[in-house]
Amino acid sequence: MKILSFATRQFYQSSQAASLPHKVKFAVSVVQLPWDTHNCKSSLVIRLKRNYATTTWQRTQRVALPEVAGDPSIIKSAFRERLDAERAQALLGGGQKRIDKIHARGSLTARERLELLFDNESFHELDQLKAHRCTEFGMDEKEFPGDGIVTGHGTINGRVVYAFSQDFTVLGGSLSETHAEKMCKVMDMAMRVRAPVIGLNDSGGARIQEGVDSLGGYAEVFQRNVDASGLIPQISVIMGPCAGGAVYSPAMTDFIFMVEDTSYMFVTGPEVVKTVTNETVTKEDLGGARVHTAKSGVAHGSFSNDVTALRSMRRLLDFLP
Repeated sequence: MKILSFATRQFYQSSQAASLPHKVKFAVSVVQLPWDTHNCKSSLVIRLKRNYATTTWQRTQRVALPEVAGDPSIIKSAFRERLDAERAQALLGGGQKRIDKIHARGSLTARERLELLFDNESFHELDQLKAHRCTEFGMDEKEFPGDGIVTGHGTINGRVVYAFSQDFTVLGGSLSETHAEKMCKVMDMAMRVRAPVIGLNDSGGARIQEGVDSLGGYAEVFQRNVDASGLIPQISVIMGPCAGGAVYSPAMTDFIFMVEDTSYMFVTGPEVVKTVTNETVTKEDLGGARVHTAKSGVAHGSFSNDVTALRSMRRLLDFLP
């Protein structure tokens, strides 16, 4: 299916385009789009007007397009500049300050975990620039490429494996509708090729700003857990403070592992427990690694740090069908 053919490349500047360099008009020979432009809420929106396509950059404060001259290569360069900027932002997640906080507590970032888990340079990321679609409660000003989760596939000791890693630096790793879509996509792909799927969980739960859309996303994830049960190995590694829906899915997987002193699994946090029951309890007592490996039996094992946990997952796969 053709997207847009720029065969004619008849380029012009109107008085409006001259005053607003972020809006560019160009003639096209084919105007057939493979997606629904009315429901498109990405940072690049294409509107069709007769035989012209008007391209509007919504987030002009990030990367402003330069004023366009007659050379079509300039607009191509502007698109490339914007794409590179979005990719760079995706790699930073929630920003350097939040990354530093993750490192300060002795943990790795979502991308660092995947880099350590997979064979060198084998990981192929999916949907790197996919962002949430929520526009309420100021969420239209809090758009992060990747939407708080890194998904993809690669090899571990030469074996094809699919994985997702939640990024706590982006809105606390909370699950949105698109966040869930990325998780479901990688799980569907794993089931299709009969490959293991590993979840590196570091999420505060549902993204409350999205309401039932977020909860519906969890329902889709749970359905995949059921469908994959007995079909492919499902491994969950709890690598941060996870609450609510963020721990329901791991509880349905084949193996659950935790990291001591930095990972927690509970339905709700100590603050809510204090408010409702007036009982003071610590995170460790409520849902720490020691509780779930020695008392509740939810987790199968624990590790002293992220590095040891991820290296052990590589070894575990050698014993699984």
